[in-house]
Amino acid sequence: MFKERAPSTHHATDAMWSKWVALITQRAQIGSPSRPGILEVITDWPEGKDFGMLPEEEVTRAEEAPLYNKLTEDEKPYALFTDGSCRIVGKHRRWKAAVWSPTQQVTEAAEGEGEASQFAEVKAIQLALDIAEREKWPTLSLYTDSWMVANALWGWLQQWKRSNWQHRGKPIWAAPLWQDIAARLEKLVVKVRHVDAHVAKSRATEEHQNNQQVDQAAKIEVAQVDLDWQRKGELFIAQWAHDTSGHQGRDATYRWARDRGVDLSMDAISQVIHECETCATIKQAKQVKPLWYGG
Repeated sequence: MFKERAPSTHHATDAMWSKWVALITQRAQIGSPSRPGILEVITDWPEGKDFGMLPEEEVTRAEEAPLYNKLTEDEKPYALFTDGSCRIVGKHRRWKAAVWSPTQQVTEAAEGEGEASQFAEVKAIQLALDIAEREKWPTLSLYTDSWMVANALWGWLQQWKRSNWQHRGKPIWAAPLWQDIAARLEKLVVKVRHVDAHVAKSRATEEHQNNQQVDQAAKIEVAQVDLDWQRKGELFIAQWAHDTSGHQGRDATYRWARDRGVDLSMDAISQVIHECETCATIKQAKQVKPLWYGG
């Protein structure tokens, strides 16, 4: 670990930084450890909110890993790519954490229920540490497309540890996970690199290709019957949003739902509007010329 000014490239956008800080402290902010819906909480935070950490503030952080293709052949066996995801399956929220080894061409994963994708991303770090400890690696280079994970390992862990894993007197989100990771980092040299997941295929490097591999490994497979039920559920909610908002157009219905915390696809809204009898009646009425029309 060493002190250094954090480069501006390590801060994503101000909005993203703010939302991740909100996520980590969400239990303290809302004051209810049992309240579900982490994603619902962070998406309500205002863009660019100042949480007290300036872009050039000195932080204690883990060493940054080099580009994957800059690793030597001796270093590559100790490099792992991590990712996590979640998905609603039936009535349950399922999560999956995955780790990909480019040199071994193997994946290790863990799954569970009841947590969001951010939880899965943290569990993926634990998986990577499990592998490094089991194989007795001298070092570990982690590659992740999660700004939350990267920033936590670069410096947030040290700040949370100094504050006894609390924020305003209450535990930070997922404190036991972070405490476990912090304790294990003291016994192993860990380097971390953030991978840009939004790169065109024509510009994708070996690093991006490996990130895509772990992204696929973290995806949750869903049976067709579950997909059918998910589609029916989305159409039901889209119908509700369209009716309740006053039979507005596609974009207006989307904005109305989004403002109320409901995430709908344009495709679902379009299908509902296309099949809406009320909208068809209104459209037909607009096309009927009044008796006094002289054209």
